[in-house]
Amino acid sequence: MNTVGFIGGGALAESIIRGICGKVFAPNNIFVSEIRTERCEELKKLYGVNASTDINFLDKIDLLIVAVKPKDAEKTFAALQGKIPASTIITYTVAGLKLTSVEKFFPENKIARIMPNVAVSVGESMTAYTLNKNAAQVGTTIKNFWSTLGRAVEVEEKLMDAVTGLSGSGPAYAFLMIDALSDGGVAAGLSRAMAIELAAQTLLGAAKMVLAGEHPDVLRDKVTSPAGTTIEGVRVLERGAVRSSLIEAVLAATEKSKLL
Repeated sequence: MNTVGFIGGGALAESIIRGICGKVFAPNNIFVSEIRTERCEELKKLYGVNASTDINFLDKIDLLIVAVKPKDAEKTFAALQGKIPASTIITYTVAGLKLTSVEKFFPENKIARIMPNVAVSVGESMTAYTLNKNAAQVGTTIKNFWSTLGRAVEVEEKLMDAVTGLSGSGPAYAFLMIDALSDGGVAAGLSRAMAIELAAQTLLGAAKMVLAGEHPDVLRDKVTSPAGTTIEGVRVLERGAVRSSLIEAVLAATEKSKLL
């Protein structure tokens, strides 16, 4: 792929642009269509990309990323119908929108439903994707693209709501935990800045250890000495049903995604 285009120039689109601009695609090979003129100017100034209020670039791109709000999805795809070459890969990040709803507009195209998360802004997104039948042959291309922005995994479409509830909404759960841990650090005497840094790096390090291959239960046992400080903290967390609350948060977010 040599060129990429975006429909929608909001926060998610900008995060993706930041991750790929000058690394995966040259700025002049990135095209953005955004209805707000001032936003177009901002994106051009920040990244040097092609940004405008029209969609006259559709015949120039290899990959299209549609990043609009769910309420705008239907009219957006209707406006694009008949204007995208069959060779263009269409991807979209609209929560809750099934592939069949997009395929009716573009029956000949390769289409992928994508669920990244906010960490795409720092190149650490956990992105899940599902492909329509036409896109099966470009699955590796799609995975490689999103892997430049973190990690990417293919899932069955029926699991995309669960992905939304876990990794899509998951950064918010992590932010909540970092904030709470830093409150604890401040209560124990640390400065706010130091407490936030300690909490954030601690979660980052723990996550990297899990991704290195060991099960979180095994790792937890390794740092939980008999009658030590850590088991005292774990005991309080269990008494407060933190584990159960996180499970229920994922399930609640999953159910909400199904309703979108």
